[in-house]
Amino acid sequence: MERGANGCSHRLVGRSPQICEIRRLIEKLGRSQAPVLLLGESGTGKEVVARAIHNANPCGEFVAIDCGALIGPLVESELFGHTRGAFTGAAEAKRGLIDVADGGTAFFDEIGDLPLEMQVKLLRLLQEHEFRPVGALKQHKVNIRVIAATHHDLARDAVRGTFRQDLYYRLNIVSLHLPALRDRKSDIPELVDHFLLQFGAHHRIAPDALAVMMNFDWPGNVRELQNSIERMVALNTGPWLHIADLPSALRNQRAAEPTLASAVAAGSETAPLPLLHAPPRPAGLFLPAVEKETILKALAATRGDRAKAAQLLGIGRTTLYRKLKEYKIED
Repeated sequence: MERGANGCSHRLVGRSPQICEIRRLIEKLGRSQAPVLLLGESGTGKEVVARAIHNANPCGEFVAIDCGALIGPLVESELFGHTRGAFTGAAEAKRGLIDVADGGTAFFDEIGDLPLEMQVKLLRLLQEHEFRPVGALKQHKVNIRVIAATHHDLARDAVRGTFRQDLYYRLNIVSLHLPALRDRKSDIPELVDHFLLQFGAHHRIAPDALAVMMNFDWPGNVRELQNSIERMVALNTGPWLHIADLPSALRNQRAAEPTLASAVAAGSETAPLPLLHAPPRPAGLFLPAVEKETILKALAATRGDRAKAAQLLGIGRTTLYRKLKEYKIED
């Protein structure tokens, strides 16, 4: 999903049940002005979802506010602006980010990092739809849609007193939980294809390298996958990206896995399933063909056991059955 403010297409990539459900909710939320709280681990694409909600019914600007960067004495000025002469150095009046977002969407990224004193002012903004620039005497009315995101457990932080309970309840009108990439591995081939088109359209991923990526848990989620593809493309002239081109974390995991022959020979129900290996395909082969080849290798390695093949591929059985039908694979 993929990239935030630094240059992506801002669309949700994938066909897993989790992503399909999020798309359905985005369409509904686009028709509402209620605050939305996006939850999930870092790198799961919360800004992409926020932009998608805004774009579902585009009105005004989408203004991303990095709460982690709002530190120091000028935080209030950054958010709400200031009048001329409000403080030393304020030679001119300045619009704040909230004023820029008037008529549109203010996206508070990592809302859990917002200083407590600013949380009070944000609560007033949500309740009264008004704010006061630094140095101003009057409140300014504003019409904005607020979307907040965090990887923190805000409910726990509210109990601990590190996040205001009243603000948490006001933000948590509608919440969406974005799944970790390890919980929707069936989307990895499509994500890989998306990032290859973004960073190097003439590159292709070899089946053995894709199999390693399918078997990796991606602690940094989609952002880590995106960065990995960007690095691989930058360091390889192509057209094929192989296991040797993968980041060291993925190669090290592969080295720790049992070999295919030993796992099949052992026939253990509990032994970890091996990674697949396949020779490079001719230039011009696209990901659907690579995906089909990888599925065929998995079925061959598990002697047609679909449950084990799905485990080997890192996908659910329902997804595997859908792929078998899609590629007209009979095993």
